[in-house]
Amino acid sequence: MTTTQHPPQHAPRPPAPPEHDSDAVQWTTTVTPAVAAVTTLCASTALSGVIDGVRWLGYAGVAIIVVAAVGMGLRAMRTPTAVVGLAQLFALLCLLVALFTNEGVVGILPGPDAIGALGDVLGQSVEAVRVGVPPVGATAPVLCLVVIAIGLVAVLVDTLAVAAGAPAACGLVLLCVYAVPASLSDELLPWWSFVLGAISFAGLLAVDGTHRHHLWRNRPAMPATGRGLGAPVAVVASALALGLVAGLTATGIGTVGGFPGGGGGGGGGGLALKPFTALRGMLDQGSNVELFRVRGLGNESRYLRAMTLPRFDRNGGWTAADALSDAVPADGDLPNGLGDDGGGAVTRIEIEPVNSQDLWAPVYGIPRRLSDLPPDMYYDQNGGMVYSRSPRKLDRYVEDADLGQPAAQDLRSAGTRPAEGLDPVYLGAEGIDPEVVDLARQLTADQPTTFDKALALQKYFDPVNGFKYQTQTGTSSDEDALEEFLFRSKVGFCEQYASAMGVLARAAGIPSRVAIGYTAGFVSGDYRSITTQDAHAWVEVYFPDQGWVSFDPTPLSDGRGYQPPYVQGDASTGPSTTVTEEEVPGGSTENTPTAQAPETGTADDQQAAAPNADGGGFSLPWQVWLALALIALAGGLAALGARAAKARSRTAWRPVAAAAAAAVLAVFFLVSAVSWWLGALVVVLVAAAVPAAVRAWRRREHQQAVAARDTDAAGAAWAELMAESWDRGAETAESDTVRTAARRLVKEHGLDRDGQEALRTVVNSVERSWYGGRADAPELPAAFDEVVRGLRRTAPMDWKSRLLPRSVLKPRRRKQD
Repeated sequence: MTTTQHPPQHAPRPPAPPEHDSDAVQWTTTVTPAVAAVTTLCASTALSGVIDGVRWLGYAGVAIIVVAAVGMGLRAMRTPTAVVGLAQLFALLCLLVALFTNEGVVGILPGPDAIGALGDVLGQSVEAVRVGVPPVGATAPVLCLVVIAIGLVAVLVDTLAVAAGAPAACGLVLLCVYAVPASLSDELLPWWSFVLGAISFAGLLAVDGTHRHHLWRNRPAMPATGRGLGAPVAVVASALALGLVAGLTATGIGTVGGFPGGGGGGGGGGLALKPFTALRGMLDQGSNVELFRVRGLGNESRYLRAMTLPRFDRNGGWTAADALSDAVPADGDLPNGLGDDGGGAVTRIEIEPVNSQDLWAPVYGIPRRLSDLPPDMYYDQNGGMVYSRSPRKLDRYVEDADLGQPAAQDLRSAGTRPAEGLDPVYLGAEGIDPEVVDLARQLTADQPTTFDKALALQKYFDPVNGFKYQTQTGTSSDEDALEEFLFRSKVGFCEQYASAMGVLARAAGIPSRVAIGYTAGFVSGDYRSITTQDAHAWVEVYFPDQGWVSFDPTPLSDGRGYQPPYVQGDASTGPSTTVTEEEVPGGSTENTPTAQAPETGTADDQQAAAPNADGGGFSLPWQVWLALALIALAGGLAALGARAAKARSRTAWRPVAAAAAAAVLAVFFLVSAVSWWLGALVVVLVAAAVPAAVRAWRRREHQQAVAARDTDAAGAAWAELMAESWDRGAETAESDTVRTAARRLVKEHGLDRDGQEALRTVVNSVERSWYGGRADAPELPAAFDEVVRGLRRTAPMDWKSRLLPRSVLKPRRRKQD
C-alpha cells in the first residue's frame, strides 16, 4: 500500500492548541519589517518642509522598499544579522548607482567608474546643502541625498525593530529625521507629518507588543482596562502625541523665530526667515529658477524690494525688526511713510509670482496702492514691506507705485539735518569696531552734506580701490567678516558690499538700512523675468523730506545693476561708471540674465521645476494613479483570500495569488514613475522570488492545518515533512511506506535523537489517521514542530534550495491507489 492520503474522517475536531514557534518566525520576517518600513516612510515626510514638490518622496519610498525587501528575503532564509545589514547597504549602493549614474556594471552594480560618478553627484549634494534655500528643488543631487539619508535610516530602523527586537529605540533614529529638516527650515514643518509619524511609531510599538504577547502567551495575563492596545503601548503613544503637540505649540518646531508681526498692532516675534542665507543660496545655486514676471515697468531697471533690515548686531550682522505692524491691511490704499509727501506720478505694475513662495510680496519704489492680495497680508509702514504670517505662493497682484527719483541738488539741500521722527533703530551704531568708525570718518571728513557722505562711502567700494565682486565667499556678515572684507580680502558679493556700506553709514552718523530684493531681471516678450540669479542687496539712506533713497555699492558688470540719476549725474564725486569685468552670480555665463532667457540648469533640474513652471499645482504621474488603483484591488482580493482561508477553502490561494500579482504591478508602476528599467528590474526580482513565495504559502497552509488539528492534520504534517526532505535533496521512492520514508529521512539528513523521537510520534499519528481512521492526535503539533527544527539543525538548506525549492519546481510524483 502506498503513502496516499485517506478520505476525510468525520471525527469531532478537538480544541486547537496554542500557536507555535513558526508563527513567531513568520511574524518577525514579515509583519514587523513591513510596519518598520511604513514607519520610516511616514517619518520621511518631514522632508517636505525643506524639499519642494513630492517627487522626492518616490525616491525615498523606493529606497525603503529595497531595504525592507532585502531584509525580509534574507531573514526568510535565516541569514545572519550582520550579513543582512551589509546586504541592505550594498543594495542601497546598487540603487544609488542605478538612479544617479550611467556607469554601473549591467546598469546597477558599482564599479570604479560608477563610484567616481556617484562621488561627483555627492559633491554636488554637499554644495546643494550648503547654499540651498528651503524648500529646495528636487534636483538630482538633492534626490541622491534623500536616497542615502532615508535608506540609511531604513537600515537602522529595520535592524533595531526586527533583528534587535527593540522598536522603541527606533524613536531616537526617527527623531533625527525630524530634527534635521526642523533645523534647516525657517517655517513650521507640516503638522500632518508629525501626525503620521506618531501614528506609525505607535503602530510599530503595538506590533511589537502583540508579537511579545504571542511569545509570552503562557504567562499569566496582566490586568487590562479594555481591549485594543496594551497599556504600555497606549502610554508611550499618548506621551509621544502629547509631546509633539506641546512642542509644536510651545516651541515652534522648525522655526528660526516666531512669525512676523503679531496681535495688537505689532506684537512680538521675529522673522521666520534668514534673509542673507536665502540671498546667498539663490545666488550660489547651480540652476536659475524664474521667480516673478513683471509687466508695466517699461524700460525702468528698478530694484524690486522684498524686505529691509534695520538692525546691526556685531555678532549676527544685519537683522530684521523685532516686530512688524499689522495695523495696515496690504490690499488697498497705503499710508505715506516718514519723509514722503505723497506726491509724484503713479505707475501701475503687475507682479506675477511664478516659483516664489515666501512671506513677502515684493514692491517697487513707494507703494501707493496694492490690489489682488489676500486679506491677511499687511503693510509695515516703517519698513516699507508687505508681508504675511506664513509663507505662501501668491497669485498675480497689482501695485500702484511712485517711481519718482529725487534730484542730486534736492538731496544736497537736506544738508546734515537730523532725521526728526525717525525710529532710533536706524541710527544704532553700538558694537561697531573702532577701526571701522575711523574708516567712516576718514571717508566722509571733507563731505559737507549727508548726500555727499553717502556718495563717498559708495565710491570707496569701486574696483579701483581693490574690491572684487565674487559670489564664492564666506557665509557670514557679522563684524569680524565685515572687517575682513573692508580691510583685507576686499572680495565679496552684494551681501558683503551692502552690509559694509550700511555699517560705514551708521558709523558716520547717517541713518541707513539694508534692503533685500531683486534686480530688474531681463526682458522676455511683454514682461520682465526675474530669477533667483537676480537676488540682490543694497543700502537705503534716509533724507528728511525725501524719505528712503537707494545706494548700491556692489560693482555689478553684467548689466543687472542700477544707478539712479542722482548718482549718475554727480560724476565728480560718484563712483566710476567704468568697472572691471567681474564674475557674475553663479560663476557661469550660462546663468547670467541677458537679453535672452537664461539657462535653467540640467535636465533633471528642469524636470524637477517643471510642475510649477506655469504656476500650477503638482500633478501625479499616471503610473502613480494606476498603482493606487492596483493597491486598492490588491487589498480587496487579499480580503477575499483571507475569508476563504478562514473557511479552509482549497481555492483560497487564487484570490491571494491575484492580490500578490496586483501588488507586484502596483510596485512596478510606482517604481516606473522614477525609472522604467528600474521597474523592469523589480519585475525580474519578483519573478525570481515566486518559487520561494509559493513554497512559503504551502508551508503555512500545512502548519495551520497541523496547528488546528484538522481531520487531515496528519496528512498535512507528512506532506510538509516530505517537502522539507525533498527540498534538501533527498530521493524518495514512490513505493516507500511511511516507515520506510521515515527511516530514509533519518539516514539522509542525519536527524538527531530529539528529532527521531518526534518523527516516531509523527509516523504513529499518520498511520493511525490513514490506516486506523483515528484523526485525534493531540501530540502531533508538538512532534511535527520538533522534526522541522531537527531538520534545520542537522541539515540546513543553502540559499539556492531556499530560493528555488525542488518541491515547487520539481514536485514528487505520487502513485495513486
